[in-house]
Amino acid sequence: MHLRKMLVGVGLVAVFAGACQSSASPTASGGASGGGAGAGSGKGLDIEVVTHGQSSDPFWSIFVNGTKQAAADTGATVNYSAPSGTTFDINQMNQLIDAAIGKKPAGLVVSIPDAKAEGPHIQNAIKAGIPVISANSGSDVYQSLGILTHVGQNEEIAGEKAGALMKAAGVTNAICINQEVGNAGLDARCKGFATGLGGKSTVLAVQLTDQSGAQQAISGALSADPSINGMMALGPTGAAPALKALQASNNTNIKLATFDLSKDVLDAIKAGTMLFAVDQQQWLQGYLPVNFLVYYHLYGLLPGGGQPILTGPGIVDKTNVDTVIANTGTTR
Repeated sequence: MHLRKMLVGVGLVAVFAGACQSSASPTASGGASGGGAGAGSGKGLDIEVVTHGQSSDPFWSIFVNGTKQAAADTGATVNYSAPSGTTFDINQMNQLIDAAIGKKPAGLVVSIPDAKAEGPHIQNAIKAGIPVISANSGSDVYQSLGILTHVGQNEEIAGEKAGALMKAAGVTNAICINQEVGNAGLDARCKGFATGLGGKSTVLAVQLTDQSGAQQAISGALSADPSINGMMALGPTGAAPALKALQASNNTNIKLATFDLSKDVLDAIKAGTMLFAVDQQQWLQGYLPVNFLVYYHLYGLLPGGGQPILTGPGIVDKTNVDTVIANTGTTR
């Protein structure tokens, strides 16, 4: 099998299988066998993946693409499961984890949006001798649960990077638009952003279920403090009303950036109306854990010594937006 080395996180080198065209097709309700040129070292191994995101969701579909490629590259069978409802259901997720344990797989990949509720179920997998790696969410709790490693983005570190980039662009007074104050990940983004910016940063709470109201709240903040020259959105849905508020203000001195990607975000970066987006590179969050579990099972190999494997922050700006746009729907 063709192998290549890739830097993951800070100072970590992970060895994983080289990319090839995937014939795997895991779904939220069924498994898929890996194929592809050079695949086969993991043939006969079953890897269960349980997250809180539906494979039909634009964000999670890219994560699933990563698991498909990992299945193709290793020859392992990968089964992706997620709660079926449109809103997150921790009870159903725990049921899926229990069902995955019952299959006695070679490894389990889980996201951890609620460590208190999920913890006992994850630890049951570990007690059953199933190696577990967390992905996407859980960087702050995986070690306490006995999980091998975590693959994802440290939100505070990502926030610091975003703040530093805003500072370099001349921003001195910014608002951090938080659609869910109390969400640990989003709060960490704003906290890190304030640290990286070093200037004035104010959290502005909005309700994205009311896009018009969110836009009005953002416009109101800009009107109330004319010295605001930066806005940081925490996701594409938060960036949408921020873009509209920016256009309505007709203030070209205000810099706007966001976390995560969407077509509108990429178009805004290309057009120059948005400075950058923080990309957590969720394709890698799906791809790497499956590879790690296969090689852990076969050879006892695990990168990072138990430290988190960071997939972000990746930065998308005018210098690389065309490349990202060209890969939208596959790896981005």
